[in-house]
Amino acid sequence: MARKLLFEHIDKPGIRGLEGYRANGGYRSVEKALRTMAPEAVVEEVKKSGLRGRGGAGFPTGMKWSFLAKPVGVPRYLVVNADESEPGTFKDRYLMERIPHLLIEGMVTSCFALGANTAFIYIRGEYFHVARILEQAIGEARAAGWLGRNILGSGFDLDIHVHVGAGAYICGEETALLESLEGKRGNPRLKPPFPAVKGLYQCPTVVNNVETIAAVVPIVNDGGEEYAKIGVGRSTGTKLISAGGNVKRPGVYEIELGLPCDEFINSDAYCGGVDGRAFKAVVPGGSSVPIVPYELFLRTAAGEPRLMSYESLSDGGFVSGTMLGSGGFYAYNDAQCIVRSTWNHARFYHHESCGQCSPCREGTGWLDKVLERLELGEGRAEDIDLLWDIQRKIEGNTICPLGDAAAWPVASAIRHFRDEFEYHVTHRQKVKDPRHFEREPFRRAASPQIA
Repeated sequence: MARKLLFEHIDKPGIRGLEGYRANGGYRSVEKALRTMAPEAVVEEVKKSGLRGRGGAGFPTGMKWSFLAKPVGVPRYLVVNADESEPGTFKDRYLMERIPHLLIEGMVTSCFALGANTAFIYIRGEYFHVARILEQAIGEARAAGWLGRNILGSGFDLDIHVHVGAGAYICGEETALLESLEGKRGNPRLKPPFPAVKGLYQCPTVVNNVETIAAVVPIVNDGGEEYAKIGVGRSTGTKLISAGGNVKRPGVYEIELGLPCDEFINSDAYCGGVDGRAFKAVVPGGSSVPIVPYELFLRTAAGEPRLMSYESLSDGGFVSGTMLGSGGFYAYNDAQCIVRSTWNHARFYHHESCGQCSPCREGTGWLDKVLERLELGEGRAEDIDLLWDIQRKIEGNTICPLGDAAAWPVASAIRHFRDEFEYHVTHRQKVKDPRHFEREPFRRAASPQIA
């Protein structure tokens, strides 16, 4: 039976409120940290745990915290990135809706470790109702003495503020988020300096994802070494996965990292297999990560079983692998059109580009236009190589990773499903409205050809 660390009590009656949360052991990590531990000891436990950022990048959290500058007389900040805008990802929303005090508890413990007396939750504009849930929980915590001045008589003060964004995907990038939080246009900053040195209001700042901060609670409660026993290799602990697409059991699952991919997608304990057809492809970590054929999701190019972990999913690089990313998992059955899906992604990134970098501003527009041409039956044979050339010139040439996020889905779709792109050119299917077009299942070779 897989261990549940974040979802252990999520279905308990009244768990959203402070009384129900406390009845199930809530705020124990705050009591332990503030009464028995030094801030440096909390950071050390997070390092021992091997916790990696759950927002997509997977950078070691304890190491990130240790980079925080500590100039005398200068405030430090914790900013929680709740701008969950990655298509296919909805696990942070579920966590905040169902058990908001877990995030607040994690923030109090984390701020104590970082020496931060002010913290912010930057939440996407479309999550307005979730922001109200968080504000209510913050009010309960403050009234009960878990926030405010001299928490538990420790001398530690903390205020938490909820800031609702305007609904921009780019603000999920940490420096664009900070710009927006300061009231500016959400354009990413050049780095260095990094936020740990000059972040919010040019002060040392740690930016972490909702799930990452929530995971600090079980780490402090049980100890970093105990947390590190869960998982595999450098992928320790549990991970929340948002599962969708053509699976029988969509939803949010907490898995132990290292779970076999086959078990996750086909077991009735998780996704439950395909909804009546055969699987074609999988996107394991949100729309910005490479798509892979179903066979390559189950096994690496070397034939080894793939695991739901940072290392196993990226095995073989982007030629035969992908990324765990934010855990926005969705699967395609054999009736789905890869070209249409890739165009849908390209339209999103074109719309969400901030326009600051020329390769992204112009390149995402070209990807959108060329894929639209292919999908509407007006494509040319050279369009496939044109798409490849455009994405190659975007990747690695922008200030922030949005350019890479736009390029990788196109590159992987062409790499693994070039035959579908060629099918669009040779058959020149033209439809009035592709949103309502149901194409016959495309039959591809049993084994993918890997360039």
